[in-house]
Amino acid sequence: MASQKPAGLLYGTASAPSGAGSLKPANMAVTYSLSRPAAALVAVLLLSFGSVAARHIEDQAEQFFRSGHTNNWAVLVCTSRFWFNYRHVANTLSVYRSVKRLGIPDSHIVLMLADDMACNPRNPKPATVFSHKNMELNVYGDDVEVDYRSYEVTVENFLRVLTGRIPPSTPRSKRLLSDDRSNILIYMTGHGGNGFLKFQDSEEITNIELADAFEQMWQKRRYNELLFIIDTCQGASMYERFYSPNIMALASSQVGEDSLSHQPDPAIGVHLMDRYTFYVLEFLEEINPASQTNMNDLFQVCPKSLCVSTPGHRTDLFQRDPKNVLITDFFGSVRKVEITTETINLQQGSEIMESSYKEDQMDEELMEPLKYAEQLPVAQIIHQKPKLKDWHPPGGFILGLWALIIMVFFKTYGIKHMKFIF
Repeated sequence: MASQKPAGLLYGTASAPSGAGSLKPANMAVTYSLSRPAAALVAVLLLSFGSVAARHIEDQAEQFFRSGHTNNWAVLVCTSRFWFNYRHVANTLSVYRSVKRLGIPDSHIVLMLADDMACNPRNPKPATVFSHKNMELNVYGDDVEVDYRSYEVTVENFLRVLTGRIPPSTPRSKRLLSDDRSNILIYMTGHGGNGFLKFQDSEEITNIELADAFEQMWQKRRYNELLFIIDTCQGASMYERFYSPNIMALASSQVGEDSLSHQPDPAIGVHLMDRYTFYVLEFLEEINPASQTNMNDLFQVCPKSLCVSTPGHRTDLFQRDPKNVLITDFFGSVRKVEITTETINLQQGSEIMESSYKEDQMDEELMEPLKYAEQLPVAQIIHQKPKLKDWHPPGGFILGLWALIIMVFFKTYGIKHMKFIF
């Protein structure tokens, strides 16, 4: 028993500490061994989520600034005169109303109307131009700014506006002051044929002249992207000769087809609009500055069942996919704003500017002071009394002239007439 007690004591005293001491390090080792993979997994997940979020933000920023333009311009041209071409003026004013509603200001719109239908004596409603029957929609409005009117609408003036080759005296409102970051909408309507568009039934512009004008604009860096829309007979022939980059073109009819009118109004006595522009206007009425509608939707606005003619479009010169081009890239003026949470430290820049300012002051102190000529006392000169002229005796020529006059007088009248003189 004596041998068992110490053994029991030894066992008890040895087992308790050894059991307790052996379990604690084992649990710590197991916990540590399990925490390492978990921490690594969490770190990998955080890195992956962070990279995905960063990539998503970059994609959003790239999509946000994808168009690459900073300003929008519009050149809207009606080339027809006379009352029976009322619809062509209504076409142009309808597009003018839409682009202005979507944010393009008058300062960035060049409006050319070959005739003033609003003030035509045949107009039953003066100062109005309607695009819908029963006089529902007045597209003339109260604040229409016509830049070129009547006989100012010529081929020469149109080409000068596009290329910037205008006289220095031309007012700012008649200039296309675009640059290489400008998206330009050019809309034209009137009577045309295969490869030409008439201006006021007196002259015409050809598709070659128009293509060369666009090439000059590209060479002179006057546009970033250009959208050309024409509503006329055989309109597709006008964009066949285009060869400059970043141009997208739409036409109301193919070669050999007529572009038809729409909505005759018995009260006015003429058709109010052309079919193609009518459906384009209805489409634009559903657009707002935040719309995500793209150009592919615009291509489908007037199928042959509605237009009777076959609308056409050309996109091979355009670098972007039309489905990625928003309508507001050309018909609106949406300001691009980038929001950043990054803190920018301006202290270093201010210190550099302050040091450079001090250096400039030291240089000025070392330099000799400049001597400036005194300014003329303009106020004193204006308000002072006129100086009296000094008298000078007459010269020999004047005295001789008077002597000659006196001699002729006495020779003519003689001494006998002296009594009548004195």
